[in-house]
Order: sequence, then structure tokens, then C-alpha cells
Amino acid sequence: MVFQIRGFVDEDLPQLVKLVNEAYKTYYEFTPFTEAIISSWLQEGKFKILIAEENGEIVGSGAYHESRWGEEIEWLKAFRSLNRREIENALARELEKFVKGKVLFTVVDDGSPEIADWVERGYKVEGGLLHMVAVLDGVKPLPQIPEGIILRSLRADEEKAFVEAVNIGFDHERVRMGDIQLWKNDDSAFSEEWIHVAEAEGKIVSAVVAKTDKHYNEFFGGKRGYLGPAATLPEYRGKNLATALTRRAMNFLFKKEMNQVALYASEQNIASIGLLQKLGFKVVHHWKFVRKYLKQQE
Repeated sequence: MVFQIRGFVDEDLPQLVKLVNEAYKTYYEFTPFTEAIISSWLQEGKFKILIAEENGEIVGSGAYHESRWGEEIEWLKAFRSLNRREIENALARELEKFVKGKVLFTVVDDGSPEIADWVERGYKVEGGLLHMVAVLDGVKPLPQIPEGIILRSLRADEEKAFVEAVNIGFDHERVRMGDIQLWKNDDSAFSEEWIHVAEAEGKIVSAVVAKTDKHYNEFFGGKRGYLGPAATLPEYRGKNLATALTRRAMNFLFKKEMNQVALYASEQNIASIGLLQKLGFKVVHHWKFVRKYLKQQE
């Protein structure tokens, strides 16, 4: 039978959730999708789903997501079909039509045979992401930092200063005003106390955000914390601030009864990876980014 690609309709949701969860269940730390999660993404208007249908049966699906990290293929799978590659290639071509900018990307396990499929579709492997985890087994001493710099938690009236410091530290928009409230909404335990900052000359010069690894803990029954990457103003780099704040945040999570902590690091940031390894972090998973440049650069 010949398959066809069509748009998602609400009636697809129960079966689609079941098929996607079955297809991805063996992937690293995969937490199942729910109807509520997918519905909320669709309501945002930045999430698109395509269905491959054959003889009235869903045989594949692809999903596009527009986020602050870029335009991304959230999933792309043919379900129990002999013409898997043909279906997935057709879905990919249709998903590319949603792209508003110049680049579309997705994330694939390092070493996966799926990388070859993406390369055949015209995607390029560009960089990667490491998932690093450390054991929390006690409060450890902080590394030495320059005199006059204070390490503390963020105060409730400092969100603007925090946002500005983080975005300058990353040289692009990483957080926005209102994000702290969103973090509170997602996890009732979270507060400004979980945001660790370095203050120098009356201003925030470095920051690390700690959270509970909520979805992992809920699904896998863990007690794992999560750290966002450290952001430091350019003129304050090389002063041990990111390392000290990371250790402070790890101690904080241990006191909150977490026994592990996880974070993500770019495979290209060799210096940061080395510092994290000295703090006890180990690489537990490696993803590759594949990107397709759909329009000529201006």
C-alpha cells in the first residue's frame, strides 16, 4: 500500500502517544510523552505534528518544535513498517517546510546508525552534547576565589540583574524575565535560594542555577539534582567563580537530600569539561547535533 503524509488531528493523540513511546522506550533516559504534554505544546502554536498513514493505519510520525534553542525535529519515526526509510525521508521533507529561519536541527545518539540517515537527507554533524553526572556524598570545600567576591543565593528583587548577567555571560539570550516564576510553577520546591551567584563590586558577575531533575526523579524514582551551565561576565573569568559556584550548588543539592547531580556540557568546551571532571562529574551519554541549512546565508 502507498502511504500518505497528513496533518495531525486530535483523534490521533491516544494512538500517537502510544506509538511514539513504544518507538523511543529504549532511548537513553527516555521519559514517556503524555497526551497532556503534547496537547500543551500544540496549544503554544510552536509545535507541529505530521502523520504518515497507510490503509487507515498510522505508520509513522514527525514533529517540529520551535524553541529558543532553534527550530528542531522533536521526533521522526516510522512504526513497524517495511519501508521505514521512505516514510521517514518523506516526513523529514515535509517537516522542513515549517522552518521559518535558515537552519533545522535534531539530536542523535553518538554512534547511532541514524546519523547516516540524516547525512543522506543533507544534514551535517556539527558538535555534540554531553550528559554528565556526579555523585553527591557529602559537603565538599569550595575552591579559593579572589578576596572581595561574595558567593550567595539570589535575592527575590534581583531577577533583572540575574537575567542580564547570564545573557552577557553566554553572549546570547539564555534566560528571560519571568523564567524564575516558570521554574517555580514547574517545581514547587524551587525558589531564588536555588540560584547561586557571585557578587563583586555590588553586581552579579557569575551565576549557576540548581534544580531538582524533576522528570527523571518522577519516572525513575531518583533523587537527582540538575545544574544549568555557569555564566560568568567576561572580565571575571579565570577567577574560579564558575567552579566555586558549581561546588556551592552541589553542596546545596546534597543538603536538599539529592544523591546525584546532572548537567549538560558542549563537547567542544574542553576546558569546562575538565573542570567538571575535577568536581567528580563523569560523561554518561553523548549526543550529536545534525543540522540542515535550508536557505542561503545572507
